[in-house]
Amino acid sequence: MRQAIAPRVRALLLLFVAVTGALLAGAVPVSAHAALTGSDPQQGAVVKEAPTQVSLTFSEKIAMSDGSVRVYDPKGKQVDTGKTSDLGGNAYGVKLHSGLPEGTFTVTYQAVSADSHPISGAFTFSVGAPSKTTAAVPEQTAGGGIVGGLYGFARYAAYAGFILLVGGAAFVLACWQRGAGIRPVQRLVVSGWLTLTAATLAMLLLRGSYTGSGEVGDVFDLTLLGTVLQTKAGAALVSRLLLLAAAALFIAVLFGAYARRDEAEEGEEGTDGGGQVSETDADSPAHSDSDAHADGDAHRDGDSDAEPYADKKDLTFGLAIGGSVVAAGLAASWAMAEHASAGIQTGIAMPVDVVHLLAVATWLGGLAALLVALFRAPAEAPVEAAAVHRFSRVAFGSVLVLTATGVYQSWRQVGSWSALTGTSYGQLLLVKIGLVVVLVGIAWISRRWTARLADTPAESVASPASPASVASGAVQRTDGARTDGARTAVVSGGGAKGSSTALEGSAPATEDEVRGSEDSADSGQDSEDPERAAQLARQRAAMATTREKRIRDADPGRRGLRRSVLAEAGVAVVLLAVTTALTVTEPGRTVEEAEAATSAAQQSDVAGDSGALALDIPFDTGSQDGKGVVRVDIDPARVGGNEMHVYVQRSNGRVFDIPEVKVAFTLKAKDIGPLPVVPDRIATGHWTAIGVQIPMAGNWEVAVTVRTSDIDQVTVTKNAQIG
Repeated sequence: MRQAIAPRVRALLLLFVAVTGALLAGAVPVSAHAALTGSDPQQGAVVKEAPTQVSLTFSEKIAMSDGSVRVYDPKGKQVDTGKTSDLGGNAYGVKLHSGLPEGTFTVTYQAVSADSHPISGAFTFSVGAPSKTTAAVPEQTAGGGIVGGLYGFARYAAYAGFILLVGGAAFVLACWQRGAGIRPVQRLVVSGWLTLTAATLAMLLLRGSYTGSGEVGDVFDLTLLGTVLQTKAGAALVSRLLLLAAAALFIAVLFGAYARRDEAEEGEEGTDGGGQVSETDADSPAHSDSDAHADGDAHRDGDSDAEPYADKKDLTFGLAIGGSVVAAGLAASWAMAEHASAGIQTGIAMPVDVVHLLAVATWLGGLAALLVALFRAPAEAPVEAAAVHRFSRVAFGSVLVLTATGVYQSWRQVGSWSALTGTSYGQLLLVKIGLVVVLVGIAWISRRWTARLADTPAESVASPASPASVASGAVQRTDGARTDGARTAVVSGGGAKGSSTALEGSAPATEDEVRGSEDSADSGQDSEDPERAAQLARQRAAMATTREKRIRDADPGRRGLRRSVLAEAGVAVVLLAVTTALTVTEPGRTVEEAEAATSAAQQSDVAGDSGALALDIPFDTGSQDGKGVVRVDIDPARVGGNEMHVYVQRSNGRVFDIPEVKVAFTLKAKDIGPLPVVPDRIATGHWTAIGVQIPMAGNWEVAVTVRTSDIDQVTVTKNAQIG
């Protein structure tokens, strides 16, 4: 039987390795989840005077530390102060030293986005006129290289371990409680726990280097590890480890006390239903005495039988509640640090993400447990048809939950039909949807096979020429040893020869060989002849293997179900890889917002060449619907009177209807200002002011206060040369 299973298992492992390799190849370098939407000076801009600071604006909040933004002069010398400051509105800046030369300057940045993914990049601007530069820009982007590949593999392994752990345990408790005592099922769930624990520890060690230098030598830097523990991602990983300790206790109870209670109940059932008493025994004084006490003990026996059932029911309920809490906590360790924690509607997105992950684990993890049960469960303890039917219903419910939560997540991350087809995230999402459709189609085939399952496949291979074994209830264990049922057959009139023939009727050995082996075992000759004992042990193992194969192949419905579930598992491996790739791909909504901001900046440069000044300043009030771009047009942008127009748009370019906008001008070099201007609203998202006075030429700071509600407002600034 093992030889028949091995090619299929090897094929599934090869598929796993191939998909993992493709995943790692596609995940390096990692796509950013926060995009650079603007800078001052702009990329490629030529300014007359050297700026006092360089500012960068991103599509969302990022985590920056000192040294995250660096500025190099044409000779490659660092000219910034190294102190990075938060300017508000997703903008960050670094001060520059005075007395800078003319030429081309290089700006590099590296940070961590709100969803815990590293971002990096570089751009140039020139003072006076462009020139050659010797500044070196790192070729490796953040999250790339060997460390990035290892981190990507650990991320995939963590998802896989979570699915096997949660889904396998849910399959045992909800569908096949008898499976708690089946070794292959136990190994599956424990393997999931070990995989998730090892992957989490690896990610915690790799995190500092992954978001920083990318050097393998920094993996075991304890100082860097301490810094990681203070971040949102580090806190999530530590929380996951603590929850895994609770999960270990859950597994110990599930496969310890819970499994022993189930085995004890089965043993009591076998004792009650499998024993037989001969007529001679029935007439004996001992039997008469037992009959005399039977009526008196009946009530007490009924109470004692009810207590273990109630205890097991309570234990099942407790395990279900405790396991659900631990599973939800593990899922939340992803939700609080990944896509769901950044962007719009985070208060809704994180709980939805938890439910989505739990549904995935219940479906795919349960599928893996069913696959193991179908292929590896002992012949005397096959997975029952009722258990498969229960999992079919659970899987159907999980698919419904996945559909509902997936639609919401897709809308939140993509945002538009154009992003669905025109961005890498949208294209990967379409691939994922296609795989889910294929998986559901195969699952439908599996449901049809499930309807054809026989309850006890062993019945179809029972030998009609072995009535003694049927009468005695003899059962052959996988190690070939005889059970007490064979001895009962002797008491009830069947000989040991008949019993052994029934037990081993499916074996390739002859009846004489089987009879001789049992006679020798009873006479103690095995201990005198070790070679003969070894031969008999091999014979019994071969007979057990043959019997298991015949039992498994006897039910055509079970055989078809194994094939369809194996196909489901193969598609699930690919689906998990695509899902992992989505977590490291820039969402389509972010891509389009960045493109819109870049386009607006280019339009501003064109407007500036014609004499007017146009400034695009992103803002974020921090509320649920508080992101947008405010555009300030000043014409002719000279000393004296100017006409000013203010436009407020959403990130997608649509008009943003807000209650109030204020503008103030400050010339810090001459200690002038702020000079407040309150424009008049003339249309939705459009304000204007006539006769705005600029007293002298200089590098003015334009501060715009945007109020989106009664309590939500933010002030964003940008410097511009006026006059």
